[in-house]
Amino acid sequence: MQRGKFITLEGLDGAGKSTHLAWLENFLEDKGIDVVTTREPGGTLLGEQLRTLLLDPGQHMHAETEALLMFAVRREHLDKVILPSLHRGEWVISDRFTDASFAYQGGGRGVPFDKLHILEQWVQGVFQPDLTLYFDVPIEMARQRVQSAKITDRFEREQDEFFLQVRATYLQRAQQFTERICLVDSSQPLHEVTIALEAIIQQALFE
Repeated sequence: MQRGKFITLEGLDGAGKSTHLAWLENFLEDKGIDVVTTREPGGTLLGEQLRTLLLDPGQHMHAETEALLMFAVRREHLDKVILPSLHRGEWVISDRFTDASFAYQGGGRGVPFDKLHILEQWVQGVFQPDLTLYFDVPIEMARQRVQSAKITDRFEREQDEFFLQVRATYLQRAQQFTERICLVDSSQPLHEVTIALEAIIQQALFE
């Protein structure tokens, strides 16, 4: 059986990941592909329990504790959901993966990148997504979308400087891993983003 594809969606909260994940799921299913959608932190019973802890605005933890918990969630996620689904030939779409740890815990929190690299190698070895869609949006626009949508979580309550560092790290990784990460300007109208996405998916995964 042919191995499935692993697609990850990255970006600031408010960049439109959830909206475009739903579109991507429908797009692939229309092509007859079996799709599994999931998220980080989360994706498993243990992962969802840790997600509640990690996003709780009342929680205060050391930045390295946060990073360790994120990778613990990821190890479970790979073991229970991602790898088994791919081996069954299903395509997996995940709202966030390891790029988020480098952006949020590395860029935002200041955890040294070399420590995150060690955790990455330990938890996933050479395994990487087949395609990562990074939805880029100005911080001001992302904040407006988040504040109008729901109660903010522990990360969404951070100051602008935190998100400037998160975005800068995402952009740096997009330049570093051009064979895997495609930048999508999600400040555009929704239909224009969808057109751009369809072209990216078609070229990256079907041609």
